[in-house]
Amino acid sequence: MKGLKFKSRHLKKHEYQLDSTQETDPPQESATHFIGELSLDLERVKLEIGHNSDVHFREFYIGNTGIRAAIIFIDGLSDKELIEKYILKTLMEDFPTRYNREQAGVKGSDLKDFIKNEALSISELIEIQDLNVLVSKVLTGSTALLVDQVSEVLILGTTKGKSRSIEEPVSEALVRGPRVGFTETLSDNTALLRQHGDNRNLSIIHFQVGERAKKDLVIVYISEIADSDLVDEVKERIKKINIDDVPESGYVEQLIEDNYLSPFPQVQNTERPDRVISGLMEGRVAILLDGTPFALIVPVTFSMMLQSPEDYYERWIPGTFIRLLRYLAATLALFTPALYIAFISFHPGLIPTKLAISIIGARSNVPFPALIEALFMEISIEILREAGLRLPKPIGPAMGIVGGLIIGEAAVQAGIVSPILVIVVALTAISSFSIPQYSAGISLRILRFVAMLCAAIFGLYGVILFFLFMTIHLVKLKSFGVPYMSPAFPYRLSEWKDLMVRMPLMMMKRRPRMMDTKDPIRKG
Repeated sequence: MKGLKFKSRHLKKHEYQLDSTQETDPPQESATHFIGELSLDLERVKLEIGHNSDVHFREFYIGNTGIRAAIIFIDGLSDKELIEKYILKTLMEDFPTRYNREQAGVKGSDLKDFIKNEALSISELIEIQDLNVLVSKVLTGSTALLVDQVSEVLILGTTKGKSRSIEEPVSEALVRGPRVGFTETLSDNTALLRQHGDNRNLSIIHFQVGERAKKDLVIVYISEIADSDLVDEVKERIKKINIDDVPESGYVEQLIEDNYLSPFPQVQNTERPDRVISGLMEGRVAILLDGTPFALIVPVTFSMMLQSPEDYYERWIPGTFIRLLRYLAATLALFTPALYIAFISFHPGLIPTKLAISIIGARSNVPFPALIEALFMEISIEILREAGLRLPKPIGPAMGIVGGLIIGEAAVQAGIVSPILVIVVALTAISSFSIPQYSAGISLRILRFVAMLCAAIFGLYGVILFFLFMTIHLVKLKSFGVPYMSPAFPYRLSEWKDLMVRMPLMMMKRRPRMMDTKDPIRKG
């Protein structure tokens, strides 16, 4: 991928501030630093976050030294049991008696070092001096420890996030494969990737996104495989995210994609760790955001949208057969209603005579043109599909099926649509369900209506023109510098082993050339 120019013109040029401890001009820096006077330092913290009812301030004396200290934490985000057992009890009851007010030579730095290195048994502990950093850490679940006569504040890792158990992904169910999916906790998701196997080259780089509500984000890649230019481009696009809040990875996807006007997704989203690992092994980069189970994979190609991890878990013959069925289903989902409109309205002579007579007889009582009846049925199916997703799970699928049957039968009995159209719409809906990626299915569903309008205006020629314009757009489209239609365009016959067919694993010894990986050969 070296030599390719990455497209990121639509992104804003304001770079995101990654490190909140970065130095600024001296007056502002001194205004936010602690001075070591506990009363004054606490007062400054209370002015910043003391108005929040869930922020707790706890003052106490360290052992029998008479030295005052205080902790600050958030109710619900911080682990109270850990705070009471390993912080308060350690400092108030179990603190060594050699530190007392009467002993000569006791200094603030000595006390701080002793607390940090010998007294507290907390695994995550850092020193800070900036008020803004303290506020940021406390609001995300850490506990701040302030000690009188000590200008440094100790930030203790006491975060207790609410997380659900690891379950099977809902949006990407498989018959054969791991029953493991990402959760909303970033640390759990990175642990799932580490758990896949001992890989010391698995690199995880941390960022923060969101100007007002900061959230953790990581990019993941394998340093011995991924192209350095690709990794740098992903980092640059992440840094340029300038938005108040990033509640879900879909925001990141929209802000880093190459062409936001394209109906096709240029970033792959997934709940499956095995799909992410597979992408990393090909030289791709994954993006994980805290608070969402959907990871992003870049770059992406059109063929990836029609592939499933199950293709590789089965033997190559059934894997190839199922993949070819998906390509056929995608074609039917996109063009079947448009072809129906074109043949009925413009080219009935292309239909076999007996079938044409049967269709004409069935449509004899339909008062609408083919476009209107097709739009009526397609829009009805889309509404039923959306309603089935929003209804409670026990009744959602049943309501969708029953609603479709009732509406279809009632429409035929009323003479609004023909029976053959009900079959066409049902075939189209079933075909669209077979696409593994939900976002890719939405794109084809949208383009289906465009194809129908082209067929209603120009007939079969309109369908062909629509196909040509769509193909031109796909050929020009790129994802992080990689052609979207690779390896079909640019044409690389050697990489067709994993395009529409899935050849045996022993024949796929090379990684995709379009990724320009550091190690092009798969080990073994």
